[in-house]
Amino acid sequence: MKAFENQTPYDFTIKQNIDKQKKALEQVRKNFGKEYPNIIDGKEVYTVKKTKSYNPAHPSELIGTFQKAGQKEAEMAINAALKAFETWKYTSAKERADYLFKAAKIMKKRRFEINAWMISEAGKNYAEADADTCEAIDFCEFYAREAIRYGQDQPLTPYPGEKNRYFYIPLGVGICIPPWNFPFAIMVGITSAAFVTGNTVILKPSSDTPMMAWLFSEIMREVGLPDGVLNYFVASGAEAGDYLVTHPKTRFISFTGSMEVGLRINELAAKKSEGQIWIKRVIAEMGGKDSIIVDSEADIDEAVKGVVVSAFGFQGQKCSACSRAIVDKKVYNEFIKKLKVAVEELSIGDPAENFPVGPVINAAAEKTILGYIKIGEKEGKLLTGGKKVENLDGYYLEPTVFTDVDPMARISQEEIFGPVLAVIKAKDFDDALKIANNTIYGLTGSVYSMNREKLDRAAKEFHVGNLYFNRKCTGAIVDVHPFGGFNMSGTDSKAGSRDYLMLFLQGKSVSEKITRITKRK
Repeated sequence: MKAFENQTPYDFTIKQNIDKQKKALEQVRKNFGKEYPNIIDGKEVYTVKKTKSYNPAHPSELIGTFQKAGQKEAEMAINAALKAFETWKYTSAKERADYLFKAAKIMKKRRFEINAWMISEAGKNYAEADADTCEAIDFCEFYAREAIRYGQDQPLTPYPGEKNRYFYIPLGVGICIPPWNFPFAIMVGITSAAFVTGNTVILKPSSDTPMMAWLFSEIMREVGLPDGVLNYFVASGAEAGDYLVTHPKTRFISFTGSMEVGLRINELAAKKSEGQIWIKRVIAEMGGKDSIIVDSEADIDEAVKGVVVSAFGFQGQKCSACSRAIVDKKVYNEFIKKLKVAVEELSIGDPAENFPVGPVINAAAEKTILGYIKIGEKEGKLLTGGKKVENLDGYYLEPTVFTDVDPMARISQEEIFGPVLAVIKAKDFDDALKIANNTIYGLTGSVYSMNREKLDRAAKEFHVGNLYFNRKCTGAIVDVHPFGGFNMSGTDSKAGSRDYLMLFLQGKSVSEKITRITKRK
């Protein structure tokens, strides 16, 4: 088998790639407004209530109509997954992996189309969407290989007089709840990891991006994944979500999203339901309040570039986004002067036209972010931005920077999930590290410094799951930067790592005393 290689993102400074992406957008637009069923046990299921997905760049533009399932349909999905698990769990790792290899081939062929749906439904520009699709392909390719590795008997120390085996078996039925901000990559990652290891899945996508999960479900049906292994289930979180999490036959929940929802899932899953015979496993990635330290010995121009792309890429709507720049007082004035110029050079507009900054995901997000901007006006000094862009149709906000922010201010402590950056002045490197570690989160971080001793200190003392030196703090790549955080950022699940599939497996030890066994005739 060929060794794993990451997908290379398209270069959208090349006209040919831009033209292909625009053509795919035109084709996708012809399919706007259709209705899509849930898929339970391979069958189409419609509900009375509906979920409507809109384009955040043009909120009146309907991407598609999807279902909104309740408890009745949730029970159907659980039963379908349970039934499929009885045979799927005995399917060889090689056969399970082959479905992902085939799916990856289809994704490669449909890459511009997948990008186009994401640009339309999530508001990503071309490069952000393509990076998302590349990561999804990487997850399929990488986890398929890992499933084969984990499917083998594991090495043991020999013991006289015994024949011993140690191997992994799947957990059971899992609920996969991906976020809207990486609507293809994370959704494909958590779902494929769950079923390639022999589990069966109920995939409950975000109501903001159900189309992206439909595409994956469609691809997996195309490659012949058995009915019931992956159940596509757009549903009410209040009605069906809690029901699935607390169901006695649910074995695990894989969740990516806000801290509040993640903690609620963890709390619900921890309580034993009537008829439950296991401790449910929760795999959670819950966000961050990520910092970039700019040391007195940093390359300031490079630091400014890294902060801008980390803070405002995809409108700051990444759990890994830089929302705090912690800058040494010796270079503080130079940094904010150059930062202001760089941020104000960012152009805002329709992601279908590949503007660097597009809309935030929906009206509720826009309202929340504007609320934090009001708070920021009291807690810091507005350097640039701070307003809604009124001459554009969608949910557009100016990239916003506040300076002279207190380390314990709300905009320095609370996850905003939008294009808002707090700049904090540090006395020295000791103070910068102290500030960087002063939140309840621990997901990503970065340090810009040309001093090796300081970088070595940060490696030990900057308490985040993903730490970067002299580069941006976003853009983790599968099996290059295993991704997951500490503290309230989640369970440090390390997606895209060689440990990750273990979260969906349990070890079984079989020991046999060596004796002569006579077969009966």
